[in-house]
Amino acid sequence: MAISLHVEHGDAPTEKFAAGTVAALLRPLQLLMAWPSLWFLLALTAMLLRHPDVAFYEIDRVALGLLVVGVLARAMMQRRRIVPLERIALPMLGLILLTVSRALQQPFENETWSLLASKFIVPFLLFHLAGLVFDEEKRFRHFEIFAALVLAYLSFTSIAFLAGMRSLIFPRFILDESLGFQPERARGPLLQAVANGVSLSILGMLVLHAFRRDSLRGFKIVLLLASIPVAILATMTRTVWFTFAAAVIALIFRTGNRMLKRTCIGVTAISAVTIGFALSCHDFGGVLTDRFEEPGPIDYREAMYAGGWEMFLERPLTGWGFHQMPAELPRHVIGYHEKVLYPHNTYLELLVEHGVIGLALYVWLMWEMWKLGRGAIPVGEEHSFLDRDFHRLWPILLAVYWVNAAMVVMSYQFVNGLLFSLAGMLAAQRRRALGFSIC
Repeated sequence: MAISLHVEHGDAPTEKFAAGTVAALLRPLQLLMAWPSLWFLLALTAMLLRHPDVAFYEIDRVALGLLVVGVLARAMMQRRRIVPLERIALPMLGLILLTVSRALQQPFENETWSLLASKFIVPFLLFHLAGLVFDEEKRFRHFEIFAALVLAYLSFTSIAFLAGMRSLIFPRFILDESLGFQPERARGPLLQAVANGVSLSILGMLVLHAFRRDSLRGFKIVLLLASIPVAILATMTRTVWFTFAAAVIALIFRTGNRMLKRTCIGVTAISAVTIGFALSCHDFGGVLTDRFEEPGPIDYREAMYAGGWEMFLERPLTGWGFHQMPAELPRHVIGYHEKVLYPHNTYLELLVEHGVIGLALYVWLMWEMWKLGRGAIPVGEEHSFLDRDFHRLWPILLAVYWVNAAMVVMSYQFVNGLLFSLAGMLAAQRRRALGFSIC
């Protein structure tokens, strides 16, 4: 996409200098407009790899800001509708307005606004930007390659952690036990084992989808798919294990593609062999068995849920306010004396902090997201990335997210951004099928 300047009057040297200066100033904008899918994927990468505790933690915000500028400028140049307002945007806007209004009533804290952006604002932006960026097959191809590369990185990092090869793990902050949660598990750059497992599961299904439609093939992709069960096992998280196994089994029965069925059966066989080998190892087998039988996390969650329900009953309509639950929860929990406690449940947190209205808006949002998988496919896109098999895959992707959201608060930018980007692609496809932009 080129930006040209033409000057008809005035002194020639001055005109050339002015034109050259303006062109130089506009060159960065031109680059942003020319490669929208590249900048989109770089923004997702920044969200995945950002260090949570250094001066450059804003790098993901900078990347997102550049993406917004480039995509909006490109849309205006093409005279496209920038923000088509449709039903799914209504609960998203409602949640943003609700949380922002409550956050403004509190003293300013960077952590509060960072969480607000990760949970609501960033997913809202990526949902709309994805619909503007991924509008042709070559850009979907870029997204598939990105999914395979990130899956390879996360799988390698998890397996290296499981094998004790800590020197191979990058970035090094993953090994810093003072940051994040669950340093004894394969938690990846998101610093949380459940978030890492959800990312592995969603990306794994996307790569399976690409493999099925011959977009990604070869021995390296087969090896990558074979590594997923080992990486999932390395998270040492029962919910992640269950949702991954259930997702693969659901794919076997839901898909009508024989090759994908065989691939999923192969992944299931590899999973069974991996578990059998792990249990046969003297050291690791004991750890795995203990993890299966460990009652501590269940007891902890029962106490958090009981305390959270008590908080909800005190303020069922208005809630306690955004990001107020961790500090207030210890006063309602018996047997745990930490100053800050986390609910480990997205739905309970919404109910406690925003009352019935907040949870209702979120349920409405998830319902609208599920309906996206039932949309029509435009003529000419029957064999595209968003084909009928992807529509069958969509409820499974959502189910993985929903089940794990009951075990952890989904405040992870990359996970939310990835899911809402896919939702934005489906929403844009539905508009193309209808033949108009919803305004």
